[in-house]
Amino acid sequence: MLKIGILKALSDQVTAEYYSAYLYMSMSAYCDQAGFKGFANWLYVQAQEEIAHGTHIFEHILDRGEMPQLGQVNAPPLDFAGPLEVFTKALKHEEYVTSLINKIASLARDENDHATYNFIQWYIEEQVEEEATASLIVQKIKFIGENSAMLYTLDTEMAARTFTDPFANTNTDAADA
Repeated sequence: MLKIGILKALSDQVTAEYYSAYLYMSMSAYCDQAGFKGFANWLYVQAQEEIAHGTHIFEHILDRGEMPQLGQVNAPPLDFAGPLEVFTKALKHEEYVTSLINKIASLARDENDHATYNFIQWYIEEQVEEEATASLIVQKIKFIGENSAMLYTLDTEMAARTFTDPFANTNTDAADA
């Protein structure tokens, strides 16, 4: 059983993860329409990851015997000034998500909810990776500047990313164990 504050924080995080998916889908659509098919692919894969994160947290709430309190997912922005703005906003968004995850960890620790505290540790590590990756992409785009050949090369590299469900081999149903 979850305390009400932790239930609310986790439920809010489910909504935040689905907003993240919407945001990355919007960014993907923008890049696709601007001719950056590799960036579009990378962002679409990122959206799939965010859906997996939201579902994983949703399942944790259910596993703890609670009903997730799903919130409204707001519409993301639709237009961007180019790949640099897309990935700069992605980095800022990941920093925001990190702050939400850290609040859940602190709350779980303060409430002595060791199961949630342990559960959220995966997300803390994931956010370090998310921020580092987004920051590196921003650095690369800034370095490239107006060099269209280098931007094309980076776009091509980004097309190689594929989705791997990070929870595919995770069994959260104790009855199956």
